[in-house]
Amino acid sequence: MTTPDVRGLLDGEPRHDQAVFETRLRRYWPDLLTGLGGAYPAHAVEMAERLVEIAADGFRRRPADLRVLDLQRHADPQWFGHQSMLGYATYTDLFGGTLKGVGEKVDYLSELGVTYLHLMPLLRPRPGQSDGGYAVMDYRAVREDLGTVEDLRDLATTLRSRGISLTLDLVLNHVAREHPWAAAARAGDAYHRRFFHLYADRELPDAYERTLPEVFPDTAPGSFTFDEESSSWVWTTFNSWQWDLNWHNPDVFYEFADLVLWLANLGVECLRLDAIAFIFKRMGTSCQNQPEVHAITQALRAVARIAAPALIFKAEAIVGPADLAPYLGVGKHAGRVSDMAYQNSLMVQIWSSLAAKDTRLFCAAMNRFPAKPPTTVWATYLRCHDDIGWAIDDADAASVGLNGHEHRRFLADFYAGTYPMSDARGLVFQENLETGDRRISGTAASLAGVEAALAGGDEEHLELAVRKLLLAHAMFLGFGGLPLLFMGDELGLRNDHSYAEDPDHVDDNRWVHRPRMPWDVAERRHEPGTLEHRVFSGLRHLVAVRSSLPALEASVETEVQDPVNPGVLVYLRHAPMQTMVAVHNVTPEPQSLPRWVVPVGSWAWDALTEETPLDDGPLRLEPYEVRWFVQAT
Repeated sequence: MTTPDVRGLLDGEPRHDQAVFETRLRRYWPDLLTGLGGAYPAHAVEMAERLVEIAADGFRRRPADLRVLDLQRHADPQWFGHQSMLGYATYTDLFGGTLKGVGEKVDYLSELGVTYLHLMPLLRPRPGQSDGGYAVMDYRAVREDLGTVEDLRDLATTLRSRGISLTLDLVLNHVAREHPWAAAARAGDAYHRRFFHLYADRELPDAYERTLPEVFPDTAPGSFTFDEESSSWVWTTFNSWQWDLNWHNPDVFYEFADLVLWLANLGVECLRLDAIAFIFKRMGTSCQNQPEVHAITQALRAVARIAAPALIFKAEAIVGPADLAPYLGVGKHAGRVSDMAYQNSLMVQIWSSLAAKDTRLFCAAMNRFPAKPPTTVWATYLRCHDDIGWAIDDADAASVGLNGHEHRRFLADFYAGTYPMSDARGLVFQENLETGDRRISGTAASLAGVEAALAGGDEEHLELAVRKLLLAHAMFLGFGGLPLLFMGDELGLRNDHSYAEDPDHVDDNRWVHRPRMPWDVAERRHEPGTLEHRVFSGLRHLVAVRSSLPALEASVETEVQDPVNPGVLVYLRHAPMQTMVAVHNVTPEPQSLPRWVVPVGSWAWDALTEETPLDDGPLRLEPYEVRWFVQAT
């Protein structure tokens, strides 16, 4: 089918802008049509025509400065994969108090080297419990205490002027029970009832639940809730007050396509597609990772590419390795779905290798990942706003002589601080008594032993804990992709137990690692000898060196080398102009490595120290030491 004639939709627009829109439409029309065909085969053509109208309307409303940004991004389409990119994730109220307050802290972000800011959920949530803001009541309003939509637009403009791209969450799977769509459905409006999965009795819910896993077995068992007002069983994957949307309905797609462009026109440059793995339901499955998820994402991305191509998508898909790659596009969707996805296995394997003092499982697990499309990027991280789920695959564990169940139990014990000699101070989150699985909450510093060392007043222990914390950061900063720091980790902030005093948070210990930014403590980053200075300056050095190394550009694949010494992890990265070998001692004891394991010449240098220490002898590594050896190619 040929592209629609859009001249009438763009009347009054400058001729060159009309030409730009028409060119993008021709480029992305096949992606739009085939994506819709994969999820809505009976309605693909009519939906595509309607979505072109939505895209044209969004383009007409796009401010002139953002149209210029679109052209700049077109000239540099891999901008988000540059080695100079550094992400930072935080909550608006905990970091700056308000959106205006965040704008006043831009100098701090720039000092750290941040180029990408993810503000955790700030669109208006339901009152009271809201799953940290992921129960959205109004997608087109800001949480009242944080500011207004205009404040959000102003912040995006301020950040952009400093080279920082703004990321916001877009919750795709569900809305708050109080959202106007849900309110209309409860009132009996037939149009809006089709926005949700509502059932008059338990027949179909029971059939679905035979294969549905529970996400929050402690606090929200089951996947359906009976709603008295609508006299219906409602699909509620996460909580009773989060109603799952019915993405089988084209009208849901239209609403979100328009919303995506509205957010893009505020100056948002990246949307984190929250809970995307859950959006499409199919009887007899887990209702996660269905093929239609990727078709829907491709079509939604095509709409954005036509109207606002400066916008990129990041998939929040915390799934197993076999299911993760499709969120960046494989097969017919290659390079056509999300531009970025979380490399969640890397976080788990970093903490695992540090606890076990052994990299063999890390190497086995990370080498399972297929190469991603070169136009896409892994988002790498050590900690995030969420808990750590010990996603250790049984087959990976068995391949290195471990029992998967026993290793997961070891990790939970170790990071809860109950394993002998463990100095981690995490909290157990959502223990599953049937499977024995336990997730862990805690800041990076508390998990790395900083909290325990300070409590013991042991300076030698603290030095090792800080070295371990910085090594852990180097392990993901040197992996490539777009690295993300979670607020406070750059200062070594420890667990904050005051969350238990808040009735909205007391039942969710993940708030222990979501402290309010102590700006008086942050000032110590400039005081040599303080913990904050040691961590901040060490991390800032890693970031600065990283930004200078072409080998860390995101399109380059990381080759995890076989563990010659299980206590030492080795990455190899071959870029067209540079080769890098990253070497990490994951133990608190000195380690050595045969010279041949570092496949660079004697003229290579350690980018972190600017020394050229390589000779023909074994490479010696101090406790928790990292070396980034580079040479021109």
